[in-house]
Amino acid sequence: MSHFSLRMGLLAALAILLTSLPKPGLVAQDEAPTLNQQADGYRGIWYMNQPSNDEYVYKYSGGMGTYCAKHKPFAVYCAAVKKTFFCYGGATVDNSRRLLHMVSYYDHNTGTVPRPTILLDKQTDDAHDNPVISVDTDGYIWIFSTSHGLSRPSYIHRSKLPYNIDEFELVEATRADGDKQVPINNFSYMQVWNSPPQGFSAFFTRYKYPADRTICFMNSSDGRQWSQWQRIAAIQQGHYQISGAGRTKLASMFNYHPAKKGLNWRTNLYYVETLDNGQTWQTVGGKPLSLPLTNPRNDALIRDYESDGLNVYLKDLRFDENDFPVLLYITSGGYESGPKNDPRTWMIARWTGAEWRFSEITTSDNNYDMGELWLQANDDWRVIAPTGDGAQAYNPGGEIVMWQSRDQGASWKMMRELTRNSPMNHGYVRRVLNAHPDFIGIWADGHGRQPSDSRLYFTNADGDVFQLPEVMESNSASPVKMN
Repeated sequence: MSHFSLRMGLLAALAILLTSLPKPGLVAQDEAPTLNQQADGYRGIWYMNQPSNDEYVYKYSGGMGTYCAKHKPFAVYCAAVKKTFFCYGGATVDNSRRLLHMVSYYDHNTGTVPRPTILLDKQTDDAHDNPVISVDTDGYIWIFSTSHGLSRPSYIHRSKLPYNIDEFELVEATRADGDKQVPINNFSYMQVWNSPPQGFSAFFTRYKYPADRTICFMNSSDGRQWSQWQRIAAIQQGHYQISGAGRTKLASMFNYHPAKKGLNWRTNLYYVETLDNGQTWQTVGGKPLSLPLTNPRNDALIRDYESDGLNVYLKDLRFDENDFPVLLYITSGGYESGPKNDPRTWMIARWTGAEWRFSEITTSDNNYDMGELWLQANDDWRVIAPTGDGAQAYNPGGEIVMWQSRDQGASWKMMRELTRNSPMNHGYVRRVLNAHPDFIGIWADGHGRQPSDSRLYFTNADGDVFQLPEVMESNSASPVKMN
């Protein structure tokens, strides 16, 4: 039998298996459609949100394998085995809109990747259900499978062996609720950080809790029994948040949805931090806060963009060498695609120890242009993001550009164009935790205005770009250098 015929037979068998799985709906965790199968290559999901009935077609759309900004992290480097483990929202060869949770790694010793593991059929085409990854101190790989709201379940899986992606088992996680433990079976926008000795610290969103989007925090020493859910803020219609982990603190930056304008509007910039893994919370200056925050005017507010009539789109939160927060975000005139809401301004807010300092990096043409912040050294800060004009102008993504600051974010210059003359937009560049210089960021491409195939890419610290193999004929393959 030819390799082609064998591959087609395997794909047909997988298609039959997938179509036989339960239909969408809230199911018990022990009914999770865990697959633990191998895919034949790296393909991301294509996703769209909210038709706009104009030339841009959707509010946002494209290759969303590493979507969304409020999911972190997608990749972790493990020095013990010299591998970068990563997850993404994948798809089958014949359906770029069916979400499969994929897990894989890049082997820095061999410069190769294996066939990715298909962990889970999330039974949706919604990229808001994309997974995030964590690796514990024993080397076990954890995948947190999120949900978009309350209509679908969430799952937590752990690898059966350390530093191994071949097989995962479902974790029956519970959280404290008064004097009892209740199952954890639904969370949105998960961001999870793992560090000794406290273990896992997670920021997430719970819908209707009581705000439409209530931002929360929980922690766990073992990933199985979690603390009581703690509401961070529930102001009017709720929030988006981006979290980060420093040497001595955990923190969240967030905006809010004004009640009278609807969920497409998000404004203001807030910041809270904890020095004791969630026991107490404070402002950046150390003033104690009583959570949840419920009033738009509160001590966590660091800039009033509502008075300026600007939307705020959150991108990343890092900590500098002094463990002071550095925030990355975009401001714009509104949520719709197109030039009427220009400029979309990439902003840095940096705490100096005495005040917040704000600076501009550049502009781009869509609110959902997504990149992150790399603090390579005290005099080498970088932003890697799709700030270059793409093939589908004013749709999410574009050409990937590496920006650099030598003065801790006060001024920025283009360091290198990572992609050029691409037929589809690149977007959602995600930072690798504890990154090795050979693999520091990962993203996907896709057409901005119609369903398309989506491929996955990564970059090294020099800005060289590599495409992960879309179809593999063997059990391992080398990524292809693009630029």
